[in-house]
This record gives sequence, structure tokens and C-alpha cells, in this order.
Amino acid sequence: MHRLRALIFDVDGTLADTERDAHRVAFNLAFEEFSLPFRWDVPTYGKYLKITGGKERLRGFLNDHPQYPQLSDAEIRQIHQRKTALYGEIIAAGVAPLRPGVARLLDAAQAAGLRLAIATTTTPDNVSALLQSTLGAGAWERFDYIGAGDIVPHKKPAPDIYQHVLAQLQLSPAECLALEDSENGLRSALGADLAVVITQTEYTADQDFSGALRVLDHLGEVGQPGTVLAGTEAGQKRVVDLPTLEEWFVRGSNRSV
Repeated sequence: MHRLRALIFDVDGTLADTERDAHRVAFNLAFEEFSLPFRWDVPTYGKYLKITGGKERLRGFLNDHPQYPQLSDAEIRQIHQRKTALYGEIIAAGVAPLRPGVARLLDAAQAAGLRLAIATTTTPDNVSALLQSTLGAGAWERFDYIGAGDIVPHKKPAPDIYQHVLAQLQLSPAECLALEDSENGLRSALGADLAVVITQTEYTADQDFSGALRVLDHLGEVGQPGTVLAGTEAGQKRVVDLPTLEEWFVRGSNRSV
């Protein structure tokens, strides 16, 4: 039987709830700077959030709205680059704190000697901005490996980013647990044969999380427990600590929720 040796975290929606009030706002500011005749309200952004990757998200929106300027790939890259800079400014202002239980779990994993990694399709600059804002200087070095951005050919739900991170860690899927918030992230991790725990968000609450070990609203803190939404303990309040994750991991035969 394999023991748990590493936790692999998604970023947006998992480490922090960044999408509605950070990424979406940064996109809209960039659209305004480039004099584009549209803005993304909360429901619209939620719809296109199902497309993984900011550049791909904007392309998908334009494909669905031929009445708007049909930008070239180079123009989309330029807009996305500016959006990334604006996102960094927003995050630096403290708009997106870590979700409940994340900092506690990171500390516990480090103390226990578990390895930590990140598997995300957001840009390295975005990851750096969030980690510095929430965990302080040197936060990047807390992770054994950070896989981010266009480092792999295909973004989530393809398994490429998780396969890449596993290769860099030199660990097997049977030794690692992924933490995600979305169906695309879940499919990506499952495609790499990883066990997955989901902490859903406002944007992902209606998605299909079949195959996850557990689905929760958040990991919980003392005095603010999370709720198990799907899995063996559905309906229970939990402060998810490292022993809990290890128990779920070992009992991975109960993956389907």
C-alpha cells in the first residue's frame, strides 16, 4: 500500500477564490484600456470560466460573439499580458485571501515532511502574485515544484499538467493527492490517475464531481468547519486536517461520489 507523500494544489479557486473579484475585474480593466466594446459580468464570466486558460477563454467568447472585434492571436496575447499585470495589482491589494484551511494544511504538510506542488494553467506571474500576497516573501520556495502556464501542450481537463508535475516530483500518482475546485481540474487530475479532493466555489457548485474522494465547500478552520457535500461523510461538518486527508487517501477505493 502506497503512503501519501505529496499534496498537489490547483491555484485559482483552490488556494484562493480569485476568479470573480480578481481575474474577472482584471480582464474588464484590460478590455477598457484596449477600448474593447464589452465587459464580463459575473454570470458571463462564470459561463466562460469553463474554458481553461485566459487567452482561450477570450477566444471562446469572441467566437460566440461575432459582432465584436475578432482579435488576432497576437492581440489576445497582448491583452492577456496586460490583464496579468492588472491582476497582480489587484491581488497585491489583498482582494483574495487564502481559502479556509489552506494555510493550516500547507503548514501541517511541511511539518510532516510531505512534498508540496502546484499544477495550474494560470501564468507563473499570477501564481507568484498570489503566493506573495497571501504567504509572504519566499512563498514560492515552499513548494517543491510549481507547474504553471503554457508549460504543457494541453490545458485542463487534459491530464498534461499533472503528468508533468508528477514527472518533476519523480513520484507516482499513487503517492500523491490533488486538491481542486472545478470539474476541469478534477478530470485533469483523474486523467493522471490521481486521487482528488474538491473544495467547490460559487462558480463550480453545479459541476459534476463524480470520481472525487470527497467534495466540500471548504477545508474549514476551528470555529468555521467545512461541510462535506459528497462522499461517505456527506452532511458532516469537518475541519480537514492532514490525518483526515491521509485517511481518505488510504481509503481511495471509495473514490466515486
